[in-house]
Amino acid sequence: MASCEREATGSGLKPLDVDEFRATAHRMVDFIADYYRDIETFPVRSQVKPGYLKQLLPETAPEDPEGLDDVLTDVQCNIIPGLTHWQSPNFFAYFPSNSSTAGFLGEMLSGGLNVNGFSWINSPAATELEVIVLDWLGKLLKLPEEFLSSGEGGGVIQGTASEAVLVSILAAKNHVLEMSLKKGLSKWSILSTLTVYTSDQAHSSVEKACTIAGIDPQNLRVLPANGSTNYALPPEIFSKALADDVAAGLLPFFLCATVRMLHVTCRLFCYLNCLDFLREILNIVYFVRKPLGARIGSWIFLRTEFGGRSS
Repeated sequence: MASCEREATGSGLKPLDVDEFRATAHRMVDFIADYYRDIETFPVRSQVKPGYLKQLLPETAPEDPEGLDDVLTDVQCNIIPGLTHWQSPNFFAYFPSNSSTAGFLGEMLSGGLNVNGFSWINSPAATELEVIVLDWLGKLLKLPEEFLSSGEGGGVIQGTASEAVLVSILAAKNHVLEMSLKKGLSKWSILSTLTVYTSDQAHSSVEKACTIAGIDPQNLRVLPANGSTNYALPPEIFSKALADDVAAGLLPFFLCATVRMLHVTCRLFCYLNCLDFLREILNIVYFVRKPLGARIGSWIFLRTEFGGRSS
């Protein structure tokens, strides 16, 4: 690897004591490594009672700082007993085994560089690396050109899946409003007709995102799913709801489909035909939208959880 040589400059003012950081960081790495060495010996689910920590910690913040060894002792004695050990090999709920050495090192590097990448000029490398890597992902998934930055799309990394739902609804809402305004329609007349669809297996973040985005609660369609479709959204139920709403003058603009949601997958371990149902759902949106033209402009958001990446 080529070396990037730079001449040391500056007045000597340092953002941190490098020697102290080096020593304490090694101590922290040892603590984390010991935790993973012993993790299988801990009960997976915490055995403490509600309110346990209040009995162990002082009522007010300490007047003076403590050394790292004292802090880590408190963590070992007071915090770790109150944890559910998500990385334990005996943990089988939610998102098991989602850590790796590469992940730790990446978090360490990210935290150390401490970049605020909210615009290109703040850190060009942060913005451009996100664009490039997400294009890599799009190509791995064999997505059409429109989904890449070279087309009209491009990916954006969100902090959580719930955040992604909200951002997607806001983007879809903005797109529909822009298209409607270009056709001379009133913004306020459109807002009251915007309609969102999802199934009763979807995460509550969909409903919360609709509230934040200003979608009329009466225009959120939470459609029932059942065991006959392995809890996938039944295409016929979605088709009827879509047609009824269009006939009533509403504007369907967002569908949140689900693949391998936590409560479904953990209960059934069976979601083999979910993508077949998803194809039917997409066909329904296409055939209902086609004759209506700009009257309907649905966006599809696909949310996956347990094992969703393999789908």
